[in-house]
Amino acid sequence: MAHAQALGRKKRYSGIMDWITTVDHKKIGILYLVTGGVFFLLAGLEAILFRIQLMYPMNDFLDAQTFNELVTMHGTTMLFLAALPILFGFFNYILPLQLGARDVAFPFLNALGYWTFLFGGLLLNLGFFTGGLPDSGWTAYPPLSTEYSPGFGMDYYSIGLQIAGIGTLVGAINFIVTIVNMRAPGMTMMRMPLFAWTAFITSILIVFAFSAFGVGILMLTFDRVFDGHFFNAAVGGNVILWQHIFWIFGHPEVYILILPAFGILSEVIPTFSRKRLFGYTSMVFATALIGFLGFMVWAHHMFTVGMGSVANILFAVATMLIAVPTGIKIFNWIFTIWKGSLKLTTASLFAVGFIPSFTMGGVTGVMLAMAAADYQYHDTYFVVAHFHYVIVGGTVHGIFAAFFYWFPKMFGRKLNETLGKITFWLFLIGFHLTFFIQHWLGLIGMPRRVYTFLDGQTGWNEMNFVSTIGAFLMGVATIILLINIIITAMKPKDAEADTWEDGRTMEWAMPSPPPVYNFKQTPLVRGLDAWWVEKRAGNDAMTPAEPLGPIHMPNGSILPVIMSIGLFIAGLGIMHHATWASIGGFGILAVCMIIRSLIDDPGYYIDPAEIEGKEVKAS
Repeated sequence: MAHAQALGRKKRYSGIMDWITTVDHKKIGILYLVTGGVFFLLAGLEAILFRIQLMYPMNDFLDAQTFNELVTMHGTTMLFLAALPILFGFFNYILPLQLGARDVAFPFLNALGYWTFLFGGLLLNLGFFTGGLPDSGWTAYPPLSTEYSPGFGMDYYSIGLQIAGIGTLVGAINFIVTIVNMRAPGMTMMRMPLFAWTAFITSILIVFAFSAFGVGILMLTFDRVFDGHFFNAAVGGNVILWQHIFWIFGHPEVYILILPAFGILSEVIPTFSRKRLFGYTSMVFATALIGFLGFMVWAHHMFTVGMGSVANILFAVATMLIAVPTGIKIFNWIFTIWKGSLKLTTASLFAVGFIPSFTMGGVTGVMLAMAAADYQYHDTYFVVAHFHYVIVGGTVHGIFAAFFYWFPKMFGRKLNETLGKITFWLFLIGFHLTFFIQHWLGLIGMPRRVYTFLDGQTGWNEMNFVSTIGAFLMGVATIILLINIIITAMKPKDAEADTWEDGRTMEWAMPSPPPVYNFKQTPLVRGLDAWWVEKRAGNDAMTPAEPLGPIHMPNGSILPVIMSIGLFIAGLGIMHHATWASIGGFGILAVCMIIRSLIDDPGYYIDPAEIEGKEVKAS
């Protein structure tokens, strides 16, 4: 009680203000999931629209400009505003629970990361309301993205992604510090769950890759807004420089998206196979090796630009090498399932469906690594098919597996399994219908990023029609998932702590959903798969590493929202050459930083009596 009196009372908010001002990692995780989910639906709708355009030859459903805008926004939104933020949502919610931590290392910074991501995403999509969306493809190659893209569309792209990227960067730094410093007593690095390992390696990749990308889009902004010449070949610039900068970010971005999915599978498959993950140590080293090699393969996207045979050979070999640690993971998951007692839930179906789907993407990736053959594949629908087999067949399947797996832990309710399995089969069939056939479209010559095609091209009509039907099936699967969520939200909270009965990691040792303080006592980790170790010892809770006492918690703050609004205003001011708006936006940011530095806000304590009351109520 002395602690509580010394620190004063908690700043209590309710309703929407509680969510706006929260610094609780669990609520911020849910905000990431909801926001990323909305952007996922938007990107999916954009894909449906341009697939309708390609359903028939010489279709006039969309004009060329609108088609290019939708293709650009689909790719940019799905990668930057949907897939990665959803994964950040799982990082935020699950990672501290698996580590035995009360929260992430920097709760205020965590909130700031979310709000800057949100306002950056809103700025990127502002063109829907003002006219002039980005239209040069998600790769934004100059000169298409500079002198051949008048208007504000590409400014929304460069400045919006700059702001959103700041949020991603600070979030990654936060996760790194959390993993290094916030692990429970006894949790050595080699006792961490694989999901935590993939979060760690992914965050390191983000720090290096997004820093390079931030510099690149800053240079692009200078070229567009301030008449710079970084990428203007007529006055000594170099358009190929952008390709190097973009892809030294862009290819690690693929591993930034797929490594967390690897971690998800390494949690889901052992749980439902009811046995320990096969080859834990090799999985850890394979994860680290994928992250290391991921920065050595970027120029395989540039085999056709004239780098020379030596460079092409080096990047081809590096690209083929990365298949080795990836193959280790595939075989370890298969060996985990082998002789296990696999329980076919929706989560495990998505995890099992991941394996052949992603493997096909990996095989076509090795094909693209062959520089000579790449001259045939480059910028055709073969590349589109390969990329989607990695991102949709891999990352999105992993996200769906995680969603069904951890939904009871986050919300206290299990999603309907029947509707879930319908979602899985519709999505899996629709996915393969959409993208498998695009390999053949590419091989017979259909280029990507064309808004229509002539009638009579051998196979093009039928294949594009089938591909669009598959996209509709994925859309129907997503609608059924939304219906499932709505139905489940109406049910009472009845999920048990160890929802799937075979949970291995520490999040399954606490109530569903967990209390605000996570663990009433910091747990003692006594081995790999800490919760499984305790269950095998006959314990019904984690062994505590400390006596029960007051728990310190941080106060919420409105400052992250205001700081992000300041960046949003400054970005608009830069785009429109509105000096005072830019100064005002950066001024808001500076004032908030000063306030945060000068005002003492030590947080509050939760007393043991209140903790015991919450635990009794939860049980």
